[in-house]
Amino acid sequence: MTNAVGTNTEQQTVKVGVVMGSSSDWDVMRHAADILTEFGVSFEAQVVSAHRMPDDMFRYAEAAADRGLVAIIAGAGGAAHLPGMLAAKTTVPVLGVPVPSRHLQGVDSLHSIVQMPKGIPVATFAIGTAGAGNAALFAVAMLAGSDPALRARLEAFRARQTEVARAMTNDLSMEPKA
Repeated sequence: MTNAVGTNTEQQTVKVGVVMGSSSDWDVMRHAADILTEFGVSFEAQVVSAHRMPDDMFRYAEAAADRGLVAIIAGAGGAAHLPGMLAAKTTVPVLGVPVPSRHLQGVDSLHSIVQMPKGIPVATFAIGTAGAGNAALFAVAMLAGSDPALRARLEAFRARQTEVARAMTNDLSMEPKA
């Protein structure tokens, strides 16, 4: 599955890769895609398994910078080697998302991604959908540094988040329960 958000006149260069070890990870990783779509950031989404298609994974990582990718959001569960192996083969920042696993609920994935050796960094986010969304927001923030229009959309998004949080006070009931 690939998706590149385009302009009215031409297709934008893909800026962010959203990759995962299996199509079963899409339920989590689609939250990254949703955020990127909301901000109009061009991206591609595909399966690049570290264990089942290592040559394809290496080609993807090695070509990332030349293709213009600014970030790779990599989701993986279980042994979760994908983010680290991508980071080992590219200088494009890799944003790791631990995908919940059946037996250990993603804690195994988190440990695998966060424990990268010095010199091969992977920015690691929360387990699951929150991590996927935050990884996408992090990629948006990276791009916003050189794109004033995107920065304005990110600032507006954060202002809406603030207003939603402030409105939560109205939901609190201060009346004693019987």
